This record gives sequence, structure tokens and C-alpha cells, in this order.
Amino acid sequence: MTSLVLELLLMLVMILAAAELFTNALEHLGERLKISEGVTGSLFAAVGTALPETTVPLLAILSGDGATGRVNEEIGVGAILGAPLMLATLSTFLMTIAVLRVRTLSGRIAPERSGFERDLNFFIGAFVLATAAMFVPHQNLIVRALISLALVGVYVGYVASTLRASGTLVEAGHGTEAEGTMLLARLGLPTTLVTIVAQLAIAVALLVGGAKGFIHGVEGVSKALGVSALLLSLLIIPIATELPEKINSILWIRRGKDTLAFGNITGAMVFQGTLLPAIGILLTPWEPRIEVLTGVTITLAAAIWVRLHSRTRGVRVWALLVNGGLYAAYLAITLAR
Repeated sequence: MTSLVLELLLMLVMILAAAELFTNALEHLGERLKISEGVTGSLFAAVGTALPETTVPLLAILSGDGATGRVNEEIGVGAILGAPLMLATLSTFLMTIAVLRVRTLSGRIAPERSGFERDLNFFIGAFVLATAAMFVPHQNLIVRALISLALVGVYVGYVASTLRASGTLVEAGHGTEAEGTMLLARLGLPTTLVTIVAQLAIAVALLVGGAKGFIHGVEGVSKALGVSALLLSLLIIPIATELPEKINSILWIRRGKDTLAFGNITGAMVFQGTLLPAIGILLTPWEPRIEVLTGVTITLAAAIWVRLHSRTRGVRVWALLVNGGLYAAYLAITLAR
């Protein structure tokens, strides 16, 4: 057990270092490309840091056969649906806690409103569609396939809409601005597009490696404690795989970069609420089990709650803290079963 705990701590340090490298390089990339913070956070950061939680369900679904197939499919479904749940509730809550003392309960977190609301609108619509697919019988493969294609189309439309809005936002003063020098530049290297991409590649490799190592440690601890595979997939794995998003958003929110911080979360929610469910609908028993429906309901409740509290001046801090309560409710309901 001691070695597993040490492994967890080592992987956490690796993820923290990788997140610092990643956010630093991404800010420089966004500034060099003259793109908005919305594109940098919702597309680049979201997809880059979503690699760990994307890898886990895919490996689980594709590596299972025979007696292990059903268990792996359950792990895949839990990981797919657990990721947006963690982002909408726990990640949002922890990001807010990071600035609670400075901004107070009555303060606001103010991402650029149009992009923030666009992210939430796309996510809510896509996730409702993915949930509806659970009630489509397995025999209706054509209907399920059409829903999967529709979810992919939603993400393509989302990317196009986000990129289309970038130019106007940059002109309005919402362009990405890098703080300080690039970390690789401190080693004497010039800050060019090549070195920026190199730092991003190093950071992503460390993020994925650290997250996978952390997951391995969590799995070892859970087995030592006798935790079931289903509980592992719904609760523990998503917490581990969402570490990059949590840490990146905390780093950005503490620097006052609210659009990047929230875009990293909401952009990842759109990515994980469209492309991953599209795979799950086709390759897993995507069915309305009570554990799954509980998570889906709370995820949608959290997203809709934040969307309803979106204002021109931002979202109240107290309203975002409510999402932490929703996560606590999910834990209570799930563990009570």
C-alpha cells in the first residue's frame, strides 16, 4: 500500500509540472496565432487535456473480450459519463474554491459570455441526445448509428462556430495573451512556433503519462480496499483523469484568466459529451441503468444551473459552489446503493 501511495504522489507531481508547461505553451501559441481565449481554452486546451480520459474508455472497450468484455464495457461507459460529471460539478467547484478568498461569495467569475454560453448550449443539447440514445433498443442499430453521427456533427458544428467567432473576439480585446517568457526559452531556446509546439508535446506526453500512472495507482488502491469495477469507473477513474483540467483551470483562474479557465472545462465537456458518447452508443450496452441515469441527471442539472446563472458580468461565486453540492449529492446517492 505504501508503494501505491508514493506512486500516486509522484504522478501527481508529474501532472502538476506538466500542467504548468502546458498552460504556459498554450498561452504563447494562442498569442502567436492571434486567436481568442475562447479558441485557446475551449478547443486547444480542452482537447489536449482530455487525452487521458479519452484513452481510458477506449482502451477498456476495445481490449475486452469473452468473460472480461462485459466488465470492460461497464468501465468504458462509466468513464465516458463520469468525465463530464466531474467537469460540471467537482472541477467547477475546485476552480471556484481556488479564488473564493479573493473574490468572496458575492463575487463573480467572468468568462467571455458568448463563448461560455455557446459551450454550455452545445453540451446540454448533445448530452440530452446521448441520454435519449439509452432508451433506443439495441436492435435499432440504424437509429443508434444516426444518433452517433449526429453527435459527431454537433462537435464539428461547435468547432466551426468557435473558430468563426474568434476574429471578432480578438478585435474586441479577448485575444490570448501570454504571461512571462516561455519555459523552454529559459533554457536558452528561442520562442518560435517550433519550440512552442515542442513544449506542448512534452507537456501532453507528461500529462498522459502522469494521468495513466495515477490511474494505475488508484486502481491498485481500490483493489486493496475491495472497491468494485463499476464504482471505480463511475467515481475514481474520472477524478484521476480529470486532474489536468482541474489543475489547468486553477492555474488560469488564479491569474485572472477566467475565459481560459472556464473554457478549459466547458470545452472539454463538449468534447466528452459528443465524441465519446458517439463511440459508447455503438460499442457498449448504452442502457438506462439507475447508476448511469443518476450521473446523467446530475451532470445536466449542474450544466443547466450554471447556464441559467450566466450574466453579462459573469457567474456568481456562490452559484458555482452549488455544483460542489451536486457532486456531494451524487456521491451520497451512489454510495448508498
